[in-house]
Amino acid sequence: MDSGQLAWYLVAGAIVLFMTPGIAFFYGGMVKAKSVVSMLMMSFGAMGIVGVLWVLYGFNMGTVSPGEGNLIPGVLGNPFSDFGLAAMAASGDNGTLLATFYGATFAIATTALISGAIADRARFGPWMLFAALWATLNYFPVQGWVWGFDAEGTPTGWIYALGSTFGFSTTTIDYAGGTAVHINSAAAALALAIVLGKRVGFAKGVHEPHNVPLALIGVAILATGWFGFNAGAAATVGFDGLGTIVLNTFVAASAGILGWIVVEKLKEKKATSIGAGSGAIAGLVAITPACYSLTPGWSIVLGLLAGVLCCLAVELKYLLGFDDSLDVVALHGVGGLLGCWFLGFFANGTGLIYGGGFEQLIVQVIGSLSVAAYSFLITLVIGFAIEKTIGFRVKNEDELAGIDLTVHGEKAYAIAD
Repeated sequence: MDSGQLAWYLVAGAIVLFMTPGIAFFYGGMVKAKSVVSMLMMSFGAMGIVGVLWVLYGFNMGTVSPGEGNLIPGVLGNPFSDFGLAAMAASGDNGTLLATFYGATFAIATTALISGAIADRARFGPWMLFAALWATLNYFPVQGWVWGFDAEGTPTGWIYALGSTFGFSTTTIDYAGGTAVHINSAAAALALAIVLGKRVGFAKGVHEPHNVPLALIGVAILATGWFGFNAGAAATVGFDGLGTIVLNTFVAASAGILGWIVVEKLKEKKATSIGAGSGAIAGLVAITPACYSLTPGWSIVLGLLAGVLCCLAVELKYLLGFDDSLDVVALHGVGGLLGCWFLGFFANGTGLIYGGGFEQLIVQVIGSLSVAAYSFLITLVIGFAIEKTIGFRVKNEDELAGIDLTVHGEKAYAIAD
């Protein structure tokens, strides 16, 4: 890498890392005033535990190319192949070291996203144990399935290489994490919401955001960080497609706002600022896997669809009876699936409308549903194991009182008399 590529990689990694505080603020503004510290701490706790584990062995677990010390080619790397990355550091390869840092920021954010499903009712110690186990058993290997490739750039992760496995002329497309990040975290969020059960008094309209400006500050940080999230990896390929990625990311977020607030206005007779922020997130989630592979026009269509469908999907938790507190499933699950499957029809050169047949759609659907199923099942196992041993959920009386003081001994708002 030249100095310009290295500089952009560093900046991209830094702003993606800043997205985790953005998640904390977005979630913190959405919960009640006595649970803000809890939400902030689950994001910052994820930064602490996942960041350390990534450097110790997580990066190695996603190294799935044959001949690189993996345990199962295409599936699982050896966590002890360079424990603590001492050999990598000794090499002085700035590009590889920055890539490792960049990958860590994705692992942290993906884990932090799950916490939105269990707002107001999770204990911090069990959450930290969950984050460590989930990252180890889920995210570290899954990101290798989706993005693993060898020195020649040939896909080696089993999901990335599905096209070759089936004899197709295309590969699975997930440029920046529709499957590895959003679908993965949403499936885990659904499972963990089931494990912890519903909040006391769970019903539509009962739990309102306590601080709308704080939530929108979180949205602003996330929207800014998303340009590093989607466009950061372009540094590794000489900035190939950088302008397209940035423009598509921007316009999908804008269209997502429009899609969400139109539906909100039609349904509830009012367009809200939380709705506008959620629409931006929906558009950004949907464009994440597709940012390199669409024209700007199709990115607008995708963003609009994401705003509409994710807004409608919020109702699923009331219809189906699971308490996903902050709508991780609606935003990241529905948005992620939409973005991944949209590529089957509209990906440049390989989508159905470009004469590519159904090959792209087939690998997109199989890859995304495989990750969703694995994430859901492994999260159920981890979550129930923690709940049945040390306990995951706080007592009902602590939930009603607000868990900040009982769990962390702090108040988000210490207002003097």
